[in-house]
Amino acid sequence: MKAIQITAPHNMGVTEIERPTLQPDEVLVKIEYVGFCGSDLNTFLGRNPMVKLPIIPGHEIGAVIEEIGSAVPAGLSKGMTVTLNPYTHCGKCTACRNGQTNACEYNETFGVQRNGAMCEYKAVPWSKVIPADSLSTREVALIEPMSVGFHAVSRAEVTDSDTVTVIGCGMIGIGAIVRAALRGATVIAIDLDDSKLALAKRVGAHYIINSKTENVHTRLSALTNSSGPDVVIEAVGSPATYVMAVEEVAFTGRVICIGYAKSETSFQTKLFVQKEMTIKGSRNATPKDFRAVIHYLQQGTCPINELITACVKPEEALTAMKQWTDTPGKVFRILVDFTR
Repeated sequence: MKAIQITAPHNMGVTEIERPTLQPDEVLVKIEYVGFCGSDLNTFLGRNPMVKLPIIPGHEIGAVIEEIGSAVPAGLSKGMTVTLNPYTHCGKCTACRNGQTNACEYNETFGVQRNGAMCEYKAVPWSKVIPADSLSTREVALIEPMSVGFHAVSRAEVTDSDTVTVIGCGMIGIGAIVRAALRGATVIAIDLDDSKLALAKRVGAHYIINSKTENVHTRLSALTNSSGPDVVIEAVGSPATYVMAVEEVAFTGRVICIGYAKSETSFQTKLFVQKEMTIKGSRNATPKDFRAVIHYLQQGTCPINELITACVKPEEALTAMKQWTDTPGKVFRILVDFTR
C-alpha cells in the first residue's frame, strides 16, 4: 500500500509498504485524510530530536472502519467514520497510575516515536478508535489538534468569570480559544498574523492583539483594568512567548504551557513567588477532549474551510511541505488526501 515517508531532513516521498495484518483485538481503518502538523514540519526540517528517521508521519486522522477483529466488543461497525487516538500509554508509570494516561512517561505518538498514519490503511487496538458520527473524514482530521487546545483549557480550569489570553493562533491555539469561549470566558488572542487573528475572532475571541505591531502589555493592561489575564495559555513554544506568559498573567493567575521551546528560557523567578501563580504543562489530550471537539464540530459553526489551507495528494506532499517551510505563518493545516 501507499505511504508517505520522511527519509532525511528536507527529503520526503511516497513509498510502498505492506498492508497491516489485523489482530483479533484490532480495528483496520482506511485512511482518507491526515493532517501535517508542526511536529511533522520540524521532523521534515531535521529539528525534532524525538524522531529517528526514516519515519511515516501523521497523527491527525480522518478514517473509515474497513474491518473489525474477532475479539473487538460491540459498538464499532464497518463503514463508521472515526478518528484515532494516536498516543500510547504503559499503564505502569506515575502518570498512568494517576489516571493521566495522556501524559504517560513512555508515550509513543504516531509519527514521532513510531510510524504514523500517512498511509492507506492502519490497524490499531479497538480502544484507540473514536467514532465521529455525522462528520466527514475531512472534518474529523481536525479533531486531534483542536483537542490539544481543549485539553489546555481543562487544565486551566477555566470558568465564565475568567479572562483568558491565548498566545498563538495556530490550530492548537484556535482549539483553546474555542473551548475557553464555550465556557463563557472573555478571550484575548495574540498572534503575529492578522489573518490568523481574524479567524480567532470568528471562533470566539473577544479581543485580538497583533504582537508584531502593538504593545502587548499596554493592550492587556487596558483590557483587564491593569490586572492582567486570569489565565494565559502559551501555544507557540518560544522563549519570548513563555516569558510573556509569566510576565503578563495576573497575580494568583494560571499559566498553561503547550508549546515546546526549542532553546533555554530565562525567567524572573521572583514573579513565580510574588504572583503566587500556578504554572501547568498541558500534554496531548484525553478521550474526553476528543469527544468535546466532536460535539463542537457537530454543531456546524466551525469555519472548517478556513482552517484547511490545502488538500494535496500524497505525491504532492513534498511540494506542500516545502511551501509551508517558506511561509510558515500562512498555514493552518495541510491535509493529505488518500481518497484520490
